Amino acid sequence: MSDFVSGPVIAAAQQVLDRLRANIRLTIKGKEDVIEQVLICLVAGGHVLIEDLPGVGKTTLAYSLARSMDCVFARIQFTSDLLPSDVTGVAIYDEQEKRFVFKKGPIFANVVLADEINRATPKTQSALLEVMDRARVTMDGESHAVGSPFLVFATQNPVDYEGTFPLPGSQMDRFLMRLHMGYPEAADELNILRSPRTNYDAIALNAVATREDILHLQQVSQQVFIEESVLDYVLKVVAATRTEAEFKAGVSVRGGLALKHAAQARALLLGRNFVLPEDVQALIVPVLAHRLSLVRQSSDALEERRAVTATLRRIVASLPAPV
Repeated sequence: MSDFVSGPVIAAAQQVLDRLRANIRLTIKGKEDVIEQVLICLVAGGHVLIEDLPGVGKTTLAYSLARSMDCVFARIQFTSDLLPSDVTGVAIYDEQEKRFVFKKGPIFANVVLADEINRATPKTQSALLEVMDRARVTMDGESHAVGSPFLVFATQNPVDYEGTFPLPGSQMDRFLMRLHMGYPEAADELNILRSPRTNYDAIALNAVATREDILHLQQVSQQVFIEESVLDYVLKVVAATRTEAEFKAGVSVRGGLALKHAAQARALLLGRNFVLPEDVQALIVPVLAHRLSLVRQSSDALEERRAVTATLRRIVASLPAPV
């Protein structure tokens, strides 16, 4: 039996992904790389953190993705007074049934926008740890499954630190990727200015994929073939971060698995049933950079991010890729 997913299965998967990409392009202009990376996160079953300035389209991207998939979308505005129960839900005593009944919180959706996640207290942030890892919420000893598929789409401002609580390493490690949208090109921004739409609620997109389509994509992605030499390459990259003097600590085992799964998803997105070293190389920075911090930390988040990225790229340049 062949280790490769059949051609027709790959072709059908790519058709679904092409429809999603084309649909999101209707509202997100000129951000092909960001759209591709978000779709990789979706297919790999991971979560995405977008660290960027306000007003560059983060909410629009999350909403467009949810509408394109015929999925439930929920937005949680993280603030310092937000409680864990405001996110996950709370048990309320029901007089008629004479027992406590669990009332689900907004986390019970398919695409959850955690807006300005670093403005919530560590206690509230920690409410996301279990649900992002296992897609379940445990309340009073009972486990409740959230939406399927399930994607947390978190945002934070890398410049404004007033009234924020930086995400701990355990929380950052739950995100498959950290992305940056940036400002659009002049021509794309001019098209946005011409649009009569004023907010994401006015977005009128038809669903081009069902939930079952997405779950099938995630299943196929796990079956994309990854050769031993490419797996060894992933391990060498991860191991190199653990011996790099610039880094406080290296990438975790979860980070290595994330890089593998993202590479499989990228291969599927590009219509291949096998992973190339180029898939790994293209994803090293978005998948690994947010899991690393410098020994000599900078007070400027953007400066530290650039330094971590530069060190990662130096590591990649020093490691020969498999042929």
